[in-house]
Amino acid sequence: MRVLVTGGSGVVGTSTITALLQRGHSVVLLSRHAQKDARQWPHGVTAHPGDVADPRTLQGAADGCDAVLHLVAVVEEEGPNATFERVNVEGTRNVVREAERAGVTRFVYVSSLGAAEGKSPYHQSKRKGEAIVRDFHGDWLVVRPGNVYGPGDEQISLLLRMIRTLPVVPLIGNGAQRFQPLWHEDAAEALALAVERGELVHKALDLAGPEVVTQRGLAEQLITLTGRDVKLADVPEVVTSLGIKALGFLGVDVPFSDSQMQMLDEGNVIPNGSENALTTVFGLAGTRLHQGLARLSEAQPEQVPGEGVGSLRRKRYWGEVRGSALAPGGIIQHLRENFPFLTPDYMDTAAEPGAPRRVDLGETLTLSLPLRGNMQVRVVEVEACKVTMLTLSGHPLAGAVRFLAEDRGTCVRFEVQVYDRAASIVDWVAMRTVGERLQDAAWVELVEKTLAAAGGVQVAPVTHEAESLDELQAEKIEEWIDGLVLERKRDEAGV
Repeated sequence: MRVLVTGGSGVVGTSTITALLQRGHSVVLLSRHAQKDARQWPHGVTAHPGDVADPRTLQGAADGCDAVLHLVAVVEEEGPNATFERVNVEGTRNVVREAERAGVTRFVYVSSLGAAEGKSPYHQSKRKGEAIVRDFHGDWLVVRPGNVYGPGDEQISLLLRMIRTLPVVPLIGNGAQRFQPLWHEDAAEALALAVERGELVHKALDLAGPEVVTQRGLAEQLITLTGRDVKLADVPEVVTSLGIKALGFLGVDVPFSDSQMQMLDEGNVIPNGSENALTTVFGLAGTRLHQGLARLSEAQPEQVPGEGVGSLRRKRYWGEVRGSALAPGGIIQHLRENFPFLTPDYMDTAAEPGAPRRVDLGETLTLSLPLRGNMQVRVVEVEACKVTMLTLSGHPLAGAVRFLAEDRGTCVRFEVQVYDRAASIVDWVAMRTVGERLQDAAWVELVEKTLAAAGGVQVAPVTHEAESLDELQAEKIEEWIDGLVLERKRDEAGV
């Protein structure tokens, strides 16, 4: 089948496109930045740049398609162009019209668990969208997923980041609100099946994970998973709402918006007496919550410099030894095998239970810093004389760290290169006051320990320098890092 997928750049959309491709289908990806979004799938995906709220940009998107899978929605309103009415309601109407114009015979609409009766503005908008889809001229199917979580999702991933970095984490009200998290790959498989299953017509299917958990219970599981000593504090909803607005102003992400808080209060579970289509219709067992959270803890997305604030800075730390017992490749191998022992004592590389400690391609390393909590980096490049790591979501910096070793005449040089921006305004302030001094000290110590392990005679003290890159230099570094991320995503998709 040829399937038009709207909104294939989010957690659910990305996984669903991969699931469709793995099942032998081809995809037309409709998103505002479709050309860029489609690059992570080298085959089987055709890009169609467009905005569901602008029907002119949809013209031709559904041509030649057998089905439409409509995923686009906003969960929180942002300005006049991203309102519930404009995107969730009129956007759905526009996609339905394009599907009918092109003669598409099947339309699968991704709604939301709770949309049937929910009073939040979001749920009301999804209910209106369902009504529009029910008037589609062909076969239609409504799928109502619950809280879908996966790398970089807007709720559970953010709660994970808060637990990794804060000494006290607020809970809305008393934390007793119940929801039923659904692992993103399970949601993707179910949606791919929903597209294929032609006998499923003119009905609405509820979709959720296999377990119900409270907000407090979820936080407690994440605390156990990360090994952090975090306190949970009940906060009245009115206070929480004010705090959300204040943190948002500073550029700090929080796990619930006002609308999402209302949805949480309404409950996000399969209603009593209703069936969970994940198992009863699609025959999927679903990922148990503790398994999904463990995967989530190592699967957070890279935090690239384009997402940071301030100027992009390059920092270099290097030293040389004469008469080294190790060749450049041996130095890098030593680094990979002994990274925990080369970092300063205050940078705990065993911060989380079971976290990997070797520097191997694809591994996610977790480090603990004083006053900052746990942060992560991913190894995205390993060569004989070179290793590159990228910072992940939740790190105070957005960028890359590269380790290099090379012959320099009669000496061997080992160098650490850092390219980064602060992740937020708060992190920018922290880096300018204390963070940069800690960063400098950490990398100087790592270079010194690595050179000592190489043997020979160190010819001079470790040198370090820092500079802000100009626009052209910054653009080249961002392209290089974006390329590493793209390569990793393609390998992960495997299609």
